[in-house]
Amino acid sequence: MFFHKQELQFKTVPDQPDAVFARKLQEVLGGQYGEITVAMQYGFQAWNSHLPGKYRDLLYGIAAEEMGHVEMLAIMIAQLLEKDPLGVSRGSTQDDPAVAAVIGGQDVQQAIVAGAGARAADSNGNPWQGSYITASGNLLADFTSNANAEMQGRVQVARLYHMTDDHGVRDLLSFLLARDTMHQNQWTAAAMELQAEGMEALPVPSNFPLKNEAREVSYQYLNFSNGPAAAEGRWASGPTPDGHGEFSYHDGPTTTAPMPDVTRPDARYYGTTDLPNTMEKAAGVVQDKMKKE
Repeated sequence: MFFHKQELQFKTVPDQPDAVFARKLQEVLGGQYGEITVAMQYGFQAWNSHLPGKYRDLLYGIAAEEMGHVEMLAIMIAQLLEKDPLGVSRGSTQDDPAVAAVIGGQDVQQAIVAGAGARAADSNGNPWQGSYITASGNLLADFTSNANAEMQGRVQVARLYHMTDDHGVRDLLSFLLARDTMHQNQWTAAAMELQAEGMEALPVPSNFPLKNEAREVSYQYLNFSNGPAAAEGRWASGPTPDGHGEFSYHDGPTTTAPMPDVTRPDARYYGTTDLPNTMEKAAGVVQDKMKKE
């Protein structure tokens, strides 16, 4: 159940309108790593959780907070669009919000579709997609994905911070940066605690029998590039993080297999093959079938 309280987690008041920056803010609202994504991601992870207790409660709590961040950004975008000059041109284009938006570098759909409001889209107008969400049911995999989402989101907010001199906008971005800092640390801590408690471990999924994988290549770093410095990394020698093996370094693959014979699918696919009269045979099969029917 959800209940909306008409208050914001943090102040959302720009110094002045700025439709161009409103378009830029769309990225951290409706982009791949925007607030809509993390709100829905944490929500679906909670709804799909098979484990009652603190981890599920954590997901529910942060999902609700992120919905509040969606609200703050949407309201900030609407305020940046309010009373903003329609464009830099004069004459007929100035009288047409859509044309002025294009010329001025604004989001034309904010003008046409949303009526000077935010949209569930990125900074190029691409609609937000549910495919951005990761909710696998494996908490270690999901928490690791969550940390990545917060890192990517914080990178984008940090870049936006330096694209504006508006103190009101910067105040909001500063707050979001701080919450992203918390959430990065939070998901990392949750992943570590899962492993410390023996609830999950590397490699994910930890309950898949290791005997069923080709263990001889499980910890080989195979260098398919001519960059030799990769051999100096922690991933090329020494014990593996999962505690089940030792890294080894190899220039290229340690196993190869012969290429199988070329495939020859059913003639009714009408592909080009080296078999004679393929097209005629396919046509004949189809005609025979039609006669029987």
